[in-house]
Amino acid sequence: MSDTIKINVIGIAHTPYKQKFGIPRQPGLAPGIPGTIEIHAPYNREEAFRSIETFSHLWVNFIFHGIESNKWQSMVRPPRLGGKKKVGVFASRSTHRPNPLGLSVVKLERIEIKQEQLLLHISSHDLLDQTPIVDIKPYLPYSDAINEASNGYAPAPENNVYEVEFSSRSLEFIDNWQHEQAANLKSQLINILSQDPRPAYSKEDPQKQNYGMRLYNLDIQFSIENNCMKVVNITQI
Repeated sequence: MSDTIKINVIGIAHTPYKQKFGIPRQPGLAPGIPGTIEIHAPYNREEAFRSIETFSHLWVNFIFHGIESNKWQSMVRPPRLGGKKKVGVFASRSTHRPNPLGLSVVKLERIEIKQEQLLLHISSHDLLDQTPIVDIKPYLPYSDAINEASNGYAPAPENNVYEVEFSSRSLEFIDNWQHEQAANLKSQLINILSQDPRPAYSKEDPQKQNYGMRLYNLDIQFSIENNCMKVVNITQI
């Protein structure tokens, strides 16, 4: 048997996450963030997705395209262990894998078919914009959710949820932003920043820290001080 297997890309994800920084570490942690999966020909046949709308959630297999190729690591430092302790790559969800395959559960909002275009509108995802999609399957809670399963070194979601504040300048920008997601921007930023997107190694510095991330076509500048995330400024790129 050959050591290589060909995998066809069936579509591409379009999401507000333009860089890895700011993406939730697990799907479902920022439920208000929208996205779409555009299915490529010849897989964009209506019959190939018939009855998919009867499922509320989907498994999505994808390629970690925002990492260096051929850079897998046998040992990694999971954020849940503070970025200090190493575990085996197969005991983690690290992107630095022999095969850069990702797997996420996403919420299916609706399916849109127009002319030759087929779009899956999703939410509660953790997909970087332009992520190649290689497979889609229904999520079945009676078999896919195992209540008695153990969670290893990540027994529950992190409980260090931060308060999020907005400067008057950032609120003014939100009020005047002309975009289909303008009404949801504030709540989306709260969902993302309250989960603390910072890398683990930076969390031990007690001093005020300043950060920036991209969301949609926006540059979001925020700081953290006294366990509070504050959106300082938002500019359009």
